[in-house]
Amino acid sequence: MTATTTVQYPTAAAQAAASNPTAAAAAATAAATATSNATTLGGTDFMTLMLAQLKNQDPTSPVDSNTFLTQLSELSEVQGITQLNTGFTALSSSLTSGQAMQASSLLGHTALVSSSTVSTSTAGAPVSGAVAVPQTTSGVIVSVLDNTGTIVKQISLGAQATGNASFTWDGTESNGQKAPAGTYSLAATVAGVPSSTAVATYVAGTVNSVTMGGGTTGLTVNVAGVGSVPFANVEQISQ
Repeated sequence: MTATTTVQYPTAAAQAAASNPTAAAAAATAAATATSNATTLGGTDFMTLMLAQLKNQDPTSPVDSNTFLTQLSELSEVQGITQLNTGFTALSSSLTSGQAMQASSLLGHTALVSSSTVSTSTAGAPVSGAVAVPQTTSGVIVSVLDNTGTIVKQISLGAQATGNASFTWDGTESNGQKAPAGTYSLAATVAGVPSSTAVATYVAGTVNSVTMGGGTTGLTVNVAGVGSVPFANVEQISQ
């Protein structure tokens, strides 16, 4: 909308200046008044400029009727775009409200979210999740690593078909001792898939809260053991 108004009126003002300097001065004054009150020209400002142009035109060389009709057409177009923007703003607010209502129903449910880390609050706390197996394979192994990169335990899932393969870490280390509370990393290897190819892992946790973000942030869910993640990273919701 801004581009349409700011391009059209310098052209109209130039036409008025060619036939009547007074008209150009009046149009310039009207434009200055309009832009001093707002950063963009609206329908009222648009009409003010047109009326100033007509009022101060040279009677012996009036503004071309085709130019005037073009300006009226552009005014209608600008107003239509303004109404469209207003409508989209209202629609966005309505969708956000609806999304908030739907998000509230997620509380207390178990969410399977994309994550390569998981945090435990107590020693020996079990962790459930899944591996996104990219192709049918003879074996899948999930490695649990501590914050130093040392493998705490490996879980063999055996042969798997393409899709999500569920796993559960019982919270113990390879020696059978309970793993201390803390943050652990998950890494999956799939037989037949190059080690350089990243294999996605998911962690299951209870949805403790939902946040409605602004701008590009969008909806985020706070999942136990994972933290705040974008809703787009949620793979599955279950009871």
